[in-house]
Amino acid sequence: MNFAGLHVVITGASTGIGRATAERVVRAGARVTLIARRGELLADLCAELGAGAGWAAADVGRQDQLIAALDSAVAQHGAIDALFLNAGTGGTFAPLESYSDDAFDALMAVNMQAPFWAVRHVLPAMKARGAGSILITGSLASERGMAMNVGYVMSKHAVLGLARAAAIEAAPHGVCVNCLVPGFIATPLLDGVPPEQLGSLAANVPQQRLGSAADVAEVAAFLLSGAAAHVTGQSWAVDGGVLGTLAIR
Repeated sequence: MNFAGLHVVITGASTGIGRATAERVVRAGARVTLIARRGELLADLCAELGAGAGWAAADVGRQDQLIAALDSAVAQHGAIDALFLNAGTGGTFAPLESYSDDAFDALMAVNMQAPFWAVRHVLPAMKARGAGSILITGSLASERGMAMNVGYVMSKHAVLGLARAAAIEAAPHGVCVNCLVPGFIATPLLDGVPPEQLGSLAANVPQQRLGSAADVAEVAAFLLSGAAAHVTGQSWAVDGGVLGTLAIR
């Protein structure tokens, strides 16, 4: 994959999948703008990535901050060639009947509204240029139900729908839009989980291991690159076989 001369913007870029993808596309020649809440982590990462990296701190669940960060990215590195909307939150675990409006609204702002705001803001310029790629991070919950977290499941179903709808509108203009579906991935989100629980998660993966952020970053980079120019409107799972099997345990 060759990202020479291309500007890639990544939200949720300070850790995990976002960070690994930033490192991957920079190795392939990209200029990057990294967006996340914690500016100090972004500054440290940009120092590691080199002169082609910039950052903008933003809470993507705030529309004004997200749009300002995207505009800052254009000011720093020029037109956005590829946009990876990776920021997300797991939200609150609670039975549906006690899932509060406040918890629901806060989760939807980050997981559902932020990708919508970002795609709506960036897509017109991509369509005008006749090129571009947008990738939205979904989840196994984009394709399956899950008890005790109705907001998360609804939000991840929604971003898959956003990717499919936007892909149809963007396709005649040379812009690709896809949804990335990570499985059980060893990222900082799992820090503090007891080893026996991590083992239980891995036991549900046909490959019998958790994925790594680098595993996901390789697929993300492909979908953001020109190598995937004929791939759009798709859900791409990086899950060690979870969605492809019926495991009976």
